Amino acid sequence: MTFRQIVLKAVYPLLMLFAKNRKQAISVQNNPSQTMPPVSFYSMNITANDGTAVSLAAFSGKKILICNTASDCGYTAQYADLETLYRQYGDTLVVIGFPANDFKGQEPLDDAGIAQFCQLHFGVSFPLAQKSQVVKGPGQHPVFKWLTDPKQNGWCSQEPTWNFCKYLISETGMLEAFFAQNVSPLSDEVIGAVVK
Repeated sequence: MTFRQIVLKAVYPLLMLFAKNRKQAISVQNNPSQTMPPVSFYSMNITANDGTAVSLAAFSGKKILICNTASDCGYTAQYADLETLYRQYGDTLVVIGFPANDFKGQEPLDDAGIAQFCQLHFGVSFPLAQKSQVVKGPGQHPVFKWLTDPKQNGWCSQEPTWNFCKYLISETGMLEAFFAQNVSPLSDEVIGAVVK
């Protein structure tokens, strides 16, 4: 870890305490009427961090928590929380990290470096996608296009506001909820939605 990353990891609990006391309107959004998506979530594939193709249909029947991640961010310590969540609910939940460099260059590593960083410093065993663009634009990853386009997912237009935003997909491929970066993966809100 760089000195900056060590400092960011140390101040993460304070950052989350501050965020908890300053909840914003967009921190949590739920699918208000349980709208099923016009475009199937399971019709998409991702490329894993190691270059292998993965069909999202392989995860049908489990909830899926998708999170855009970065190795040099104040929220990077959420990797540990995501791993805890994945290990605790792995029978019914898949966590997929999407490393991205969309916010102030906070993911400078390549795919191999990201995998090594995540394993070495946070023991990450959940799947990681290849480094991708998650914000709207011509290069946006198709999964994040689906997550942020109501014409595809049925209701949500919320794009990631920073690193470590989380989207929860139901066992049937419905987008259930959005959680901003200031909502811990181990919060009552996330766990409640996972076990619901």
